[in-house]
Formats: sequence, structure tokens, C-alpha cells
Amino acid sequence: MALASHLEELQRKHGDIEREIDEALNHPSTDDLEIATLKRRKLALKDEIEKLKLQTRH
Repeated sequence: MALASHLEELQRKHGDIEREIDEALNHPSTDDLEIATLKRRKLALKDEIEKLKLQTRH
């Protein structure tokens, strides 16, 4: 059960970062480096989510 809750937490964080990116893109004063950092964090979470999903299938 701990794996499922960890997966849910990662998915929540992924959604949070997606909202942060959307907000940052709507503010012209946002630094491109900040947006790139957010996108890298989002991608890293997505990779971890996919890895956990594969583990639960086996």
C-alpha cells in the first residue's frame, strides 16, 4: 500500500508543478531559467511515476 500512496503523492506533485509552469508562463516577468527548472522537475517526476508504474505491474 505504501507504493500506491507514494505514486499518488508523485502524481499530485506533478500536477502542482504543471500549475506552477502555467502560472509562470502567464507572468512576463518570469525568468526562462525558472521555467526550464520547473519543466526538468516535472519531467523527473514523470519518469519516476512511470518507473513505479512498471514496478507495480511486475
